[in-house]
Amino acid sequence: MIYLDTHAVVWLYAGETDKFPARIREIFEKEEIMISPIVLLEIKYLNEIKKINAEPTLMFENLSSSMGLKLCPLPFLRIITEAIQQNWTRDPFDRIITATAIAQNALLLTRDQSILDNYTKAIWE
Repeated sequence: MIYLDTHAVVWLYAGETDKFPARIREIFEKEEIMISPIVLLEIKYLNEIKKINAEPTLMFENLSSSMGLKLCPLPFLRIITEAIQQNWTRDPFDRIITATAIAQNALLLTRDQSILDNYTKAIWE
């Protein structure tokens, strides 16, 4: 199982698979691919401030049917309980995305150096 950070979802939806290292593209074919529901909210936020031009529901539905992307089924309270312990960032999106992966003891695909520095199962290369 591997969780995706928001930028990874945006790039996959845009077909920008060349932004991912070859090793990561191989992982996509072998692992169950998951996101925290907060990723959808962050995508909506990015859409509202005109950083991206896509709706989160459309992105999720597209990636769900094309590559089997799934939403984390854990109760929100369990994720927030873990997020409260992540005091290395003030960014609520990064905190909850990372906490979701931690709660599942899962890999987290991100290019965010802060997450890479603070979560041992965060990967990029």
